[in-house]
Amino acid sequence: MYKKLRVGIAGYGVVGKRRRHFIDEHPALDCVAVCDQKLDAAGEFPDGVRYYRHYSELLKEELEALFVCIPNDIAPAATIAGLERGLHVFCEKPPGRNVEDIQQVIKTENANPRLKLKYGFNHRYHDSVRDALEIVRGGELGNIISLRGLYGKSAIISFESDWRTKRDIAGGGILLDQGIHMVDLMRLFSGEFQQVHSFVTNDFWKHDVEDNAYALIRMECGVIAMLHSSATQWRHRFQFEITLEKGMLILSGILSGSKSYGAETLTVAWAAADDRGDPREQTTKYNEDNSWRDEIAEFVEAIVQDLPIKNGTSLDALRTMQSVYRIYHADKNWRDQFGISDPELDR
Repeated sequence: MYKKLRVGIAGYGVVGKRRRHFIDEHPALDCVAVCDQKLDAAGEFPDGVRYYRHYSELLKEELEALFVCIPNDIAPAATIAGLERGLHVFCEKPPGRNVEDIQQVIKTENANPRLKLKYGFNHRYHDSVRDALEIVRGGELGNIISLRGLYGKSAIISFESDWRTKRDIAGGGILLDQGIHMVDLMRLFSGEFQQVHSFVTNDFWKHDVEDNAYALIRMECGVIAMLHSSATQWRHRFQFEITLEKGMLILSGILSGSKSYGAETLTVAWAAADDRGDPREQTTKYNEDNSWRDEIAEFVEAIVQDLPIKNGTSLDALRTMQSVYRIYHADKNWRDQFGISDPELDR
């Protein structure tokens, strides 16, 4: 059906290897080479896939698409290098350490308009999220009144050895690394942030990146949202509540590689005048995670049929990064401590 696209993967850790699993499953993709700084000098795996230590060596291969799965400080440069090499690029979130990083990528993207650039905001492809979005857009439950999101990790994370705790590499902590998914979902359901109040702290782990971010947000459409992104949750947890005029949607748990967030469910509640605060509910449990497969399939479709990217565009990446940095900037102590500029000036 498709001519196979020759693919390279920059970053061959947990995420890069998982991406390769779904790349190998797709009939239009052929992974020919990877790179990772933890690999030995250039060589070849038993399956014939070549490997290198640096993305600059990987880009000497005859590729047509590049998957970027490397730390935040290197990802923008690798993405730009891939675009300049004439490759379609899929880059994991976040798009860099800060707003300026994604702005530089967009300049290169604009200079290469025939190429496709997609960012891995994977949660948009979870079936619970897609079903919830369909319900909201269908209008059965009326307009959204408020949003509430909690996304937290437990203490089993190896903070001491993880590059994500180092500001010069990561750019931010739990909010930028994981909470960015919740920020993106809030934008998906209700549009852009208008006003933000926040508390951002590193009181527990004492690193120079945050271990908790608490935000109260007014969206441009008038919806009020509350967000808590936490690295002191102790139990892995994902919960996203959407309150509407005629009911409520509760997304709880998320299927992930770690299998530690519990069952992925969507509960729909229908409010009624006589329900006494205990409305009729229906809960759907999702047993398969097709998000990685579907996300890659959409990227391939955009390439082979020359279609616009639907989800995870560079504009999505820019707006979501700006929203994350508005949360950082809204806490005066945090912005003064780390010299965070106002992302509104970049809009």
